[in-house]
Amino acid sequence: MIHLASKSPRRLELLRQIGVEPGIVEVDVAEVRLHGEAPEDYVVRVAREKAGAGLLKVMASPGACVLGADTEVVLDDRVFGKPADAADAASMLAALAGRTHRVISAVWLLDAGREQRAVAVSQVRLCALPATAIAAYVATGEWQGKAGGYAIQGRAAAFIEHLSGSYSGVMGLPLCETAALLSAFEVRA
Repeated sequence: MIHLASKSPRRLELLRQIGVEPGIVEVDVAEVRLHGEAPEDYVVRVAREKAGAGLLKVMASPGACVLGADTEVVLDDRVFGKPADAADAASMLAALAGRTHRVISAVWLLDAGREQRAVAVSQVRLCALPATAIAAYVATGEWQGKAGGYAIQGRAAAFIEHLSGSYSGVMGLPLCETAALLSAFEVRA
């Protein structure tokens, strides 16, 4: 059985979109970038740690396999995690406005004897955003729990000037890459 090591309702929704109904394994993994760690290495490591923590919880189940993922917004070398509060969200959006940033999404699939990963890197450009637009968006609360302080699938879609890469990856789970991993592990929908 496939298990999702994530509390993210978006990841569950995306897996269901491709016909996968996973069990949910809640894991608590510290999302802290190590000193000198490259952004992509950080995202890959955290996704692997989530999958590994999930696998430890379901090892007793025969045939269990666990999917772990992490997605981060990166501008230059700065990793924008989830905002701590509304002011932090507004600051993030102000920094991203009018600029192109990367969204790195890493996925790991593990079972008792195998592990594989996939990484999707998308380029996203937000339009210029006046302070009033940022304040109105932040007031919706949609930024909560979202890397970079925005949800591409929500109201922030109006801010996306250009996207090159995986739309679902920006949401939190690159479906093309995930489907390939599931196929390699012979996980059926």
